[in-house]
Amino acid sequence: MRLALGALLLISLDGAAAPAPLRFVITDSWSMPMVQLERGKPTQGILYDMMLSLATQVGVPAEFHVLPRRRIQGAMEQGEVDVRCYAAHSWLPEQPGDYLWSIPLFTQPDVLITRPAPPDAVKPADLPQQPIGTVLGYSYPTLQPLFDSGQLQRDDARNQEQVLEKLLAGRNRYAVSNQWSLDWFNHRLLPQQQLQSVAVLQENRLGCYVRNDPQVPVQSILRTLARMKMSGEIDEIVRLYIGGEPAAVDKAQTTKNRLGEDPGS
Repeated sequence: MRLALGALLLISLDGAAAPAPLRFVITDSWSMPMVQLERGKPTQGILYDMMLSLATQVGVPAEFHVLPRRRIQGAMEQGEVDVRCYAAHSWLPEQPGDYLWSIPLFTQPDVLITRPAPPDAVKPADLPQQPIGTVLGYSYPTLQPLFDSGQLQRDDARNQEQVLEKLLAGRNRYAVSNQWSLDWFNHRLLPQQQLQSVAVLQENRLGCYVRNDPQVPVQSILRTLARMKMSGEIDEIVRLYIGGEPAAVDKAQTTKNRLGEDPGS
């Protein structure tokens, strides 16, 4: 009996000593170079590498939860996940809950793109009525008035890669893409086949936000993300996948911005 009790005590102590995993949420519509999903699990990509390094430096295991975009905020509010990355303040106006934001980690433009054509600039408001390739559930503030008026119509695909494939196949004349996905997609095409940007729709300052919960090492997470950005580690991860020089961010940004505040204020 004493041996059994001793074994149970050791198991209990081992369980208490094991750090709780840091639970990251991943959108199931992400594709490379952000994240590669295989059988519903992330295996590589800019955000996967960054999250894995973050958890390692904080000293806890990483746990990844792949969810539909519409379920992510609810999962955060219900405490099912702890950290959401690749998010912008402008995407989450007046969200309930208590969260703390990292400094901006990436600057990511959304661009209007077309198949190989003369590199003339295009004004979306001047386009004739037609469908535009978009990602299901994504918002495009610059184009929304044109969608509302019926001048342009959304042609949604499940993820960004599918949007680009449809454009390349001639299903649409124009589509919207973030710059990373466009660069990644073009890498496998001959120069004369590559999709081209004809307008910058908006630029997003993206970072991570964390549930402000005593059970989550919030300040350690935010300090580590700031250190990863300032040391160049995050920019190096981006270069590993797409090359180039990521846009710089203001190093005076604080890690204590709350959800909904302007990170530049």
